[in-house]
Amino acid sequence: MKEVSLEIVPREISTRHNLKSVRAQGLVPAIFYGHGEKNITMSIDARKFDTLLHSGFGSNVLVSLKIGDGTKTAIIKDIQRDVITQKPIHIDFQAVSLKEKIEVNVSLHITGTAPGVKLSGGILEHILREVRVSCLPQDIPQAINVDVSALEINQALTVKDLPLIEGVDILTDPSGLIVNIVAPTVMEEAPAAATPEAAAATGAEPEVISKGKKEKEEGAEGAEAAKAAKPPEGKK
Repeated sequence: MKEVSLEIVPREISTRHNLKSVRAQGLVPAIFYGHGEKNITMSIDARKFDTLLHSGFGSNVLVSLKIGDGTKTAIIKDIQRDVITQKPIHIDFQAVSLKEKIEVNVSLHITGTAPGVKLSGGILEHILREVRVSCLPQDIPQAINVDVSALEINQALTVKDLPLIEGVDILTDPSGLIVNIVAPTVMEEAPAAATPEAAAATGAEPEVISKGKKEKEEGAEGAEAAKAAKPPEGKK
């Protein structure tokens, strides 16, 4: 794990109004804390912090905070973001000892191309995107690669299939599903409604015609019955 340096700007505990003023200066409010450490409120240059996050080291990078004449080693414990812009609005730095193990989440990175996708048209479902690990701060992996180049349709990889990393213990449930290759969905075409031409070809009459014919027949039968029941003229 690479360690990077960040210069901090000390600040007093601020009200919400003052925090807005800090952010307007291109700074991000932050705090440093840890076991046996005194809490330190500070500000970090927003551009430098953004560069750190996009440097490829990830949020688990070890940070050497320059505080006064000394430095404090920490990890990024939490980043609060604006709900609209997603820009950091507050950062928590947690002190760490290089001699004590810590627990952090590590991202899972998919590598390779699954034959079940490329050759059989399957769909890759990426379900679990990070795992919890325990290790010394300097052993924190930037990410753990998940090779899917041998997966066919209906095959999957779980946490227990992850490669072993020296000094790193994976705490997540070994049965946790990471990726799965599922068969493509086949859409069946609905049968077309019968047309009068199709009905004629099969010898069947459309319902509306059958109904009309039935009513006509019933009307004719009724007329014949009435005629039979009527007495001949001159007779009562």
